[in-house]
Amino acid sequence: MVFLKTVAFVPAFSLFLFSIFFCSSNAYSSPPFYETSGGNPFPEEKNGVVSWRRVAEEIAPAPAVPLGNESFVLAAERTRRQDPSNDFKHYTGGWNLSEHHYWVSVAFTAAPLFVIAGVWFVVFGVVLFLSCCCYCCCPRRAPSYSRVAYALSLIFLLFFTCAAIVGCAVLYTGQGKFHESTTETLDYVVGQANLTVDNLKNFSRSLSAAKTMGVNRIFLPTDDQAKIENLVTKLNASANTLQNRTEDNSQKIQNWLDTVRYFLIVVAAVMLFLAFIGFLLSILGIQVIVYILVVIGWILVAGTFILCGVFLLLNNVVSDTCVAMDEWVDHPHARTALDDILPCVDVSTANESLYRSKEVSYQLANVVNQVITNVSNGNFPPIAAPLYYNQSGPLVPVLCNRFNSDISYRNCQAGEVTFKNASQVWRGYVCEVSSSGLCTSVGRLTPDMYNQMVAATNVSYGLYRYGPFLTQLEDCTFVRETFNTISDRDCPGLRRYSKLIYIGLVMVSSAVMLSLIFWVIYSRERRHRVYNKRHRGASAHALTQDKGP
Repeated sequence: MVFLKTVAFVPAFSLFLFSIFFCSSNAYSSPPFYETSGGNPFPEEKNGVVSWRRVAEEIAPAPAVPLGNESFVLAAERTRRQDPSNDFKHYTGGWNLSEHHYWVSVAFTAAPLFVIAGVWFVVFGVVLFLSCCCYCCCPRRAPSYSRVAYALSLIFLLFFTCAAIVGCAVLYTGQGKFHESTTETLDYVVGQANLTVDNLKNFSRSLSAAKTMGVNRIFLPTDDQAKIENLVTKLNASANTLQNRTEDNSQKIQNWLDTVRYFLIVVAAVMLFLAFIGFLLSILGIQVIVYILVVIGWILVAGTFILCGVFLLLNNVVSDTCVAMDEWVDHPHARTALDDILPCVDVSTANESLYRSKEVSYQLANVVNQVITNVSNGNFPPIAAPLYYNQSGPLVPVLCNRFNSDISYRNCQAGEVTFKNASQVWRGYVCEVSSSGLCTSVGRLTPDMYNQMVAATNVSYGLYRYGPFLTQLEDCTFVRETFNTISDRDCPGLRRYSKLIYIGLVMVSSAVMLSLIFWVIYSRERRHRVYNKRHRGASAHALTQDKGP
């Protein structure tokens, strides 16, 4: 069961990786870095509070079975199967890997194959036992020979041997494609997790830079620096936790996938060898080894039928998971079984992360504007040093602060420079300075002040651009985008190749099972044919002697 959950969960492995991050204490996160093109970068923010959930794009909802209180059953129609543990009533709980009845109902779809394995093992075992008893205890009669039976047994033996070879080829091809598809899916999810780690660390570095950022010896308030330090510590801890657990768990799953691949290759090779050697020895008439192979094949066929059932179950779970991911992406506001694994609704964490990024961005822009307004644009007498450094000329335009003092969004006003053109505009206000630090040409910014202002502006802009997306992991937008990509790109291949493995196993087990039967039949007919030839030869020789002189 652990193996099935591991392999079947590869399409949804991203929810596991991201849940690690969310379950970390007071985790903060950032998705891939985007740049806004203007306007309000917080379209779903109302009064500074992030809405309960949002998705990256609007998708028409798929039909499903709604429950009360905005609950939603994932893959309801597809998972509607008989549940033996509930008096064979139809299971209605939808996709839920933590639900016992889900696993019982999906396992019941493979029950026919398990029954075939059991019936084959018991019936053929009884036949072998009775055959041994008859061979050892019953008197032997003169064998009868039929040319039709001999020819048909040879034809069927050849046909089922070829079918076994084809089945082994299908199984080998299917396992290779399945391993390639699951590995690509795993690599993609791990790449998304690593991208999250990189953005967490980048955001942490931006905050660290903001904490020590100052312009003309004006810095952020001490209490705000302490808050930033606390947030940076949490960010780094979350990034390290996600990185370490992603590496560990992805390696474990990759090892499972490799083990499954090697196991299927061994199964294909053993069954191919058994079918070919059994056919060859039957043709050559080496009966003792043929009977030994029959006993070995009897056990292997039963095991292969059980493996068929396991992969049929796996195919159904993979398909259920892909459908569940589609519906989960399409219904962002409903409560589903995935909410027990992905605690996306962490509003307080989302709001605090967003608020802190906006607050620091506002304060840095405010520090820059204070220097411009109170120092650079002032006309001080020489005795007012260090406020006086012989600044002169046109006034320096202030930086457009994208937030008000209450951290609400504001538009840029006329005469303000934006984050994008501030460094270029301010360069025209830089003066040449003497060794004493005084301007020797027209200008209101010294090179050091200009560099500090540009650095503070860049950090403020970085936090501003990160802000709209800080909640994409908490509200599962980033996970939804990942699921959507997996569903569109990887799920078709996962379903197709897991089904191909199942088909290959059915072909191999059925062909080898029938080959075993015709090994015995053909060996018997061949022995009878040889006996009859010898008997006829002996009779003809005796008749010739009787007619002699």
